[in-house]
Amino acid sequence: MTSEPSRPGRTKYVLFDVDGTLIDAVSNQRRVWGTWAERYGLDADEVYRVALRTRPMETFAQVAADRDPRECLAALHELEDDDVRSGAYAAFDGASELLHGLPSGSWALVTSNYEHRVRGRFLRTGLPVPGVIVDAASVEEGKPSPVPYLSAAEQLGAEPGDCLVVEDAPSGVRSGRDAGMTVWGVNGADAVEGVHRHFTSLREAVPHILAFTDRGLVNP
Repeated sequence: MTSEPSRPGRTKYVLFDVDGTLIDAVSNQRRVWGTWAERYGLDADEVYRVALRTRPMETFAQVAADRDPRECLAALHELEDDDVRSGAYAAFDGASELLHGLPSGSWALVTSNYEHRVRGRFLRTGLPVPGVIVDAASVEEGKPSPVPYLSAAEQLGAEPGDCLVVEDAPSGVRSGRDAGMTVWGVNGADAVEGVHRHFTSLREAVPHILAFTDRGLVNP
């Protein structure tokens, strides 16, 4: 892990992944994919293992190649929307303090999920919603492509070098790195390969993220 040079005096921006970074949705994702797998007579553990490292259409191609992918996706969307309405969600410790503490217009959400689900989860957990959300429908290329994070920076009017990406997953870390941004990892015992700095929890990272936006420091 290395530190990126700071540029004092310039406005700094923070781009957050959502699931696994700000919202603890692991049990929800496992439950949704498990129910989906049962519908198609598939092994739930194997399906979830594949889903963790691929986008839904790629998952279907691997675990249900004989099924209509559009039908598979519609079933998954139905289950995910129902989970947003009825599932139990929690924000990670420190998330509310962090997001409420960031300057308006200095942060965005970059998610592989869909905006209406993100808004539903944020509403249920009391987290503030930023003006910029880049979701799965916003870009043609998802993570690990740099496109989602570059899109968020453009909408904020930010240069990539002035952006901090906060992630928990390898695909997101690669996306942020390839976008030319500083990437910090959170919520894992071990650092994801490629992060510039690692924190075992979001709570541990909160003061450092706030310091990044306040003073333009990457390694306070």
